[in-house]
Amino acid sequence: MKKIITTSILLLFVAFTTHAQVDRSSFKAGLNAGMPVGDAADVSSFSIGLDVNYHWGVSELLDVGLATGFINAFGDTNSSSDGPVTVQTEFEDFQFLPVAASVRIYPTYHFKFGADAGYAVGVSDGMEGGLYYRPIVGYNITGNTELNVSYMVVEDNISFSVATVGILFLF
Repeated sequence: MKKIITTSILLLFVAFTTHAQVDRSSFKAGLNAGMPVGDAADVSSFSIGLDVNYHWGVSELLDVGLATGFINAFGDTNSSSDGPVTVQTEFEDFQFLPVAASVRIYPTYHFKFGADAGYAVGVSDGMEGGLYYRPIVGYNITGNTELNVSYMVVEDNISFSVATVGILFLF
């Protein structure tokens, strides 16, 4: 019985010591810009967004957290001609507010990759929202600045996809 209690205390001590060494709990905020791809490129020309994350360091290699932000994809104008008749179609801006769980894996200090997954609430008229996922690769420029590239997707009846480049600041 003494061995079990001693082993349990030792394991708890190691767990708390390890957690203290990898405390990367952090609040991050930043901006992203992107180009719509796939079907989204037919109705939108450019996107900008705000990223807000909070992560907890689970181990030296893994962070988990929450992610949100704002995505605005600017509507495009398309023209189609049939003989002497030209018809222009203007599309409204598409806006989403994602709410997601977030995972980051750190193979090295500078590089990270991971994904956000959750639901994107449609803010603009006619957009219900849908499943939101965003694979991401990041590079730590400095200890508190990250450059990243990602591929954001909002899926409901249609798939709205944007390839982005962003910068995040650690607070």
